[in-house]
Amino acid sequence: MINPVNRTQTAAAIATYKVEPYVMAADVYAAAPHTGRGGWTWYTGSAGWMYRLALESLLGLTLEGDKLRLAPCLPASWPGFKLRYRYRETLYHISVVRDETASAEPSDQVITLEDDRREHTLEVRYVPWRT
Repeated sequence: MINPVNRTQTAAAIATYKVEPYVMAADVYAAAPHTGRGGWTWYTGSAGWMYRLALESLLGLTLEGDKLRLAPCLPASWPGFKLRYRYRETLYHISVVRDETASAEPSDQVITLEDDRREHTLEVRYVPWRT
């Protein structure tokens, strides 16, 4: 629902939303007569906040000095994700893989980063939260 492209799936939705589907709106009106209409698309930092939300809350990435902490909170249908992370002049190829077989409690994974100008390939296994 947050992704603006999801508000433009039909001709009726496009007519209601009335703003660009590739720009994050700062707000979507809830009061008549403009219910569902997007607003303030090019005048906001909401796209930056959405980017942080995805990186930090969904993928669980946090940079702490020379450490990259991973604490994903992914939907059950996601087996994991891959990312390319540049730390100064060093590139990291990181695969984060859900491990349903582990009996451990979920915990953060921490990667110590080095700026050695080489490429590194890592696989991080994580235990998803169970309800």
